[in-house]
Amino acid sequence: MLIVAVLVATVLLRFTIIAAVVYLLVPRGPACPRCGLALALIRHPLLQALVPRLEHRWCLECGWSGVVRRGAAAHPQSRVINRTARS
Repeated sequence: MLIVAVLVATVLLRFTIIAAVVYLLVPRGPACPRCGLALALIRHPLLQALVPRLEHRWCLECGWSGVVRRGAAAHPQSRVINRTARS
């Protein structure tokens, strides 16, 4: 019985490590990993129910589509018009 418990613990540990690495490899934030522009959110009720920390997004510029982690991007490079105050 002890051997079975050790084998089950080993399998669970491997699964946990693989899930953590895959989660960390998923891009983070609303910026496109290819071009750096803002991504459009595609809502999936099933994905939101199963894994609420992940979102399906799509880039309108380059056409990239994929799953990203919720949260702010490390270095978002979206196109923002910088308007200076006129005096």
